[in-house]
Amino acid sequence: MRGMSIITRRAFGMAMGLGALLPHLPAASLAQVRLGVTTDEIDEDVKTAAAFLREFHLEHAEIRNVWGKYNTAQPLEKIREARALLDQHGIRTSVLATGFFKAPLPPETADGQRALDEQWALLEGAVARARVFGTDKIRVFGFMYAKGQTSGAEREYERIYELLREAAQRARRVGVRLALENVGGSYIAKGEESARLLKAVKDDRMALTWDPNNAGMSGERAFPDGYRLLDPARIIHVHLRDYRRRPDGRIEWCAVGDGEMDNLGQIRALLGAGYKESFTLETHYRHPDGKAAATRTSLTALLKVIEKA
Repeated sequence: MRGMSIITRRAFGMAMGLGALLPHLPAASLAQVRLGVTTDEIDEDVKTAAAFLREFHLEHAEIRNVWGKYNTAQPLEKIREARALLDQHGIRTSVLATGFFKAPLPPETADGQRALDEQWALLEGAVARARVFGTDKIRVFGFMYAKGQTSGAEREYERIYELLREAAQRARRVGVRLALENVGGSYIAKGEESARLLKAVKDDRMALTWDPNNAGMSGERAFPDGYRLLDPARIIHVHLRDYRRRPDGRIEWCAVGDGEMDNLGQIRALLGAGYKESFTLETHYRHPDGKAAATRTSLTALLKVIEKA
C-alpha cells in the first residue's frame, strides 16, 4: 500500500491494540503534526516516558517535571542526564515547560520587585535548560489572578504587557522564543485575551502555546470562536486533550473523544493555515490505572483523530 512506512508495518506487532490503529495512519501525518506528549503525564522517570513515546513511534516530547521536580528546579547535571536518555530513544524536546510568570502580578513595591527578580532568574535558568535540551521554545504564562479575583483591570493588563515586552526582549538577546500558554485563573485564559496580548506585544519572540481546552474550561467556545481571533502565525505550540461538562454543571478533564473539544477541527484549521510547529498531548484526565494508562487511552484516540486530519 502506497504511503505505508516501515514504522507503520511494524505497528502490527505492537501491544495494547496499537497494531489495529497504526497500519491505517500514514507516516506523513505524524511527521506533519509533530505530535509529542508531556513526559511527566506518562511517568516522572524520563527513561520510562521516553520508552513509552517510542512505543507509539513518537519523536517529540514536552518537558515539564523530571524525576519529581520541575525541570527548572533540577541541577544542570540532571538535565544533561535527561537529555542523554531522550537521545538514546530518538526523542527531541519540542518545548520546555516552565512556571515563568505563573504567579500573581507583583505589586510595584520593593517586595514586588524582589518577586519579579526571582521570575527573571527563573527565566535565565530556563534558558540554560532549554539549551541543554536543544529547543528554543520556552512555555511561559501571563500572570495569575489573586485569590478570589475573576477579572483584571485595564491598568493590570497594561503592566502585564509591559513585562511581557521586556521578557520578549530578553528572549531575543539569548535566542529563544517564549510560548505563552492561556490557562484558567490567568489574565490570559481564553482566545480573546490571547488575541489582545498578541496585539499589545508585537515582538515575535512572544508567541502562544494555544490551549483550546483551557479556553473551553474557562467558558469560551475555543474552537472555532476563540481560535478565529488569533493570528496562527503567532502560535508556536499547541496543547491537545479533551474536557466535558458533567450533569451537575461542573467541568472535568476526560479522555480524548469523550468530551466536547473538536480536536479534529482544530488540527485541520491549524494545518490549513500552514502551521508547522509542534503539538503536545497534555493528558490531564485521571485513569484508575494511573497516568500512563490515561495517556495511553487519550493518545490512542488522538492518533485516530490525526489519521482523519
